[in-house]
Amino acid sequence: MKKEGKVVRWDKARGFGFISSPDTPVDVFFHTRDFHGMAVPHQGMLVTFEEIHVGGKGPRAMSVKTVEASRPAGTATSTPYAARQPVPAASALRRRPTRAPNRTPTRQTPVALVMLLILGWTALVLWGVSAGRLPTLILAGLALLNLLTFCLYWIDKQAAQAGRWRTKEETLHLMGLLGGWPGAWLAHQVLRHKSRKAEFQATYWGTVLLNGAALLGWLFWLQPQSL
Repeated sequence: MKKEGKVVRWDKARGFGFISSPDTPVDVFFHTRDFHGMAVPHQGMLVTFEEIHVGGKGPRAMSVKTVEASRPAGTATSTPYAARQPVPAASALRRRPTRAPNRTPTRQTPVALVMLLILGWTALVLWGVSAGRLPTLILAGLALLNLLTFCLYWIDKQAAQAGRWRTKEETLHLMGLLGGWPGAWLAHQVLRHKSRKAEFQATYWGTVLLNGAALLGWLFWLQPQSL
């Protein structure tokens, strides 16, 4: 189904942007290779596009064209997109804060608190190995798991910027649940990826709690108390 909208964000260096349309509740992602027209995409440009959904990662625009280029000469159209948008007062424009599209901001957990959690978790693992309640190989396994988790976040961010197939959020959460949550947190801080999406962060901290509970249960409940 062809829709009309307006480019609300365009990253020339990375070659992608987002379209706002009254027919879609969220901004629609599009890549430079999906744009067909002589003009260069820019913020405020009125366009038409075909909306698709791939992999449950949100809408994507295909066959993006400027409004003028997509209409045959002399063809009458319905009320254009720009005319359908309410015009805010000048004072409201000055007060309106800017916000990245498709992101729900969330409060950041203090770095010092997270570092204490990581240190405590690491100390528990080391104690479990020294007490014979965890195998020695788990140290190498957790190190590799956290490195792989960080790499998956990096790959997913590169895919998001290039408009390629994304890593499922369920996969990222599974890596954290298995013990890769410190590497995931490092990716949030260093790569600035998945760090401001409230729903994702809530699930992420749920995996941290579950992993910690599983570790404590294994060390102090499932294992015999006497050595």
